[in-house]
Amino acid sequence: MVNSRLDAVFAALADPTRRAMVAAVAGGGPQTAGALAAPHAMSLPAASKHLSVLTRAGLLTRERQGRHQLFSLNAEPFDDAVSWLEQHRRFWNDRLDALDAYLAITEEKP
Repeated sequence: MVNSRLDAVFAALADPTRRAMVAAVAGGGPQTAGALAAPHAMSLPAASKHLSVLTRAGLLTRERQGRHQLFSLNAEPFDDAVSWLEQHRRFWNDRLDALDAYLAITEEKP
């Protein structure tokens, strides 16, 4: 189902810790789980659960380098989210423009 991927992206980004992890990888390049957990008051297993959610949603990719796993940003799932948001933005802008036009007409009438 097409929406399941979109659901996973929005669910993953609903958590502020996961958004911070995505931002860290986006701004600083590939990072280890330890580096991504460090700014947060959490254990490495807790960080690993957040990273698993982000990986399952496709927002991060995991690559093993020696003993470490590096997490990198995968921007492709963001395209689906942006497309969905843009579609709804256009819809609501059109609806609000129509309401504005209606209100302008009704204000002119006595």
